[in-house]
Amino acid sequence: MSVDITTGLAAAHDVADTEAATTVAAAESVLSRRFGAPVRLDADEDLGGSDRSVVLRVRVAETPFSLPRTMVVKHYREHDRERAGSTRPDPFAHEAASSQLFTALSAPERVSPELMAHGVAERVLVMEDLGRAPTLADKLLADDPRAAESSLLAWARALGRLHATTAGREADFDALMRRLGERSWKDPIAQEARVAFAELPELLAEALGVQRNPDAEAHASGTAHLLEGTRYRAFSPSDVCPDNNLVTSKGVRFLDFEWGCMRDIALDAAYLRVPFPSCWCSFSLPPGMTEAMLAAWRAEVSVVWPDLDNDAVLLPRLLDAQVLWVWLSTWWLLPRTTEQDRPIDPNMISPCRSAALADRWRRLHIDAVACGRIAVAEHAKSVSEAIVARFGAEAERLPLYPAFR
Repeated sequence: MSVDITTGLAAAHDVADTEAATTVAAAESVLSRRFGAPVRLDADEDLGGSDRSVVLRVRVAETPFSLPRTMVVKHYREHDRERAGSTRPDPFAHEAASSQLFTALSAPERVSPELMAHGVAERVLVMEDLGRAPTLADKLLADDPRAAESSLLAWARALGRLHATTAGREADFDALMRRLGERSWKDPIAQEARVAFAELPELLAEALGVQRNPDAEAHASGTAHLLEGTRYRAFSPSDVCPDNNLVTSKGVRFLDFEWGCMRDIALDAAYLRVPFPSCWCSFSLPPGMTEAMLAAWRAEVSVVWPDLDNDAVLLPRLLDAQVLWVWLSTWWLLPRTTEQDRPIDPNMISPCRSAALADRWRRLHIDAVACGRIAVAEHAKSVSEAIVARFGAEAERLPLYPAFR
């Protein structure tokens, strides 16, 4: 048995070494082409990546130019090219176009790493190295409440600044996508959200015994207007989860634009309320934190959209986005009739699905009452109570992020 394990580990290391060498070679190629002379790099650190890509920190070993001492390289695997067909967007194209869009902004406006070079044939991006700064997730899962609070407020301000600086740049983004051979993709959650609107009522009846509420269902389906053209559109990374943001000395910086698109900003702002509905790191926030974050975000976006400073305009839109995320995340996460409750991500510090979902429906009830959406509020209350009835004490309370306990 020990021989088999050792062989497997050796093979895994061989694959990793081969991928690292290929990634470094691809980065050397695009940098040399970009600057017109050979650039030699050494792999410095594996930054994780995913099943789609390899991400390395590299060190500049030899160059006739003035380049940063280290850079970050993201290399999309060849098999991902095969999966990115005409019916599925290419994450490399979205990340390359998004990074180019932000690199064209002035340094004070930029809330992402600068793109140093990229290669379409190599499917590689070479980016500014932002250093070993902690992520927002690191702050929330640590034990310093003041650091976590300041990081959340900085994140909310950065999100608002991202929206404000990219408002009106949809044509630029579309042009960048076309140059990469892709037409701009619609919101990545659009298709699944519409499926959730259609299927969730039956799922709630089967799994929880919740009776259908036609008025609440109609309201949920109506939130699809946020997935279409609105006057409140700006760039969204689409995945603004805490582990995709670095808390640097110069402010929060957003990472990972594989699903970057232009969409209604309320869909990102709803992350301030839910919070983080598409993420594994989805605990609760202390009283007043959501309101403080919303104020920080609002201060940035109201410069571009002054009417969003009016509660009568903003709060109904936020509620619609909240409804959309609660319905979609419930369709994603609710254990079906024969399934057991489990963490959102069993490999991470992650709450149980029942606790996260019950909390989202409870908060939706409160916010719907405040907006006068009685049918939505009554339905939300029924769902939250049914989740607790099925899963018991575990679902009664969503724990705070560890930093606030």
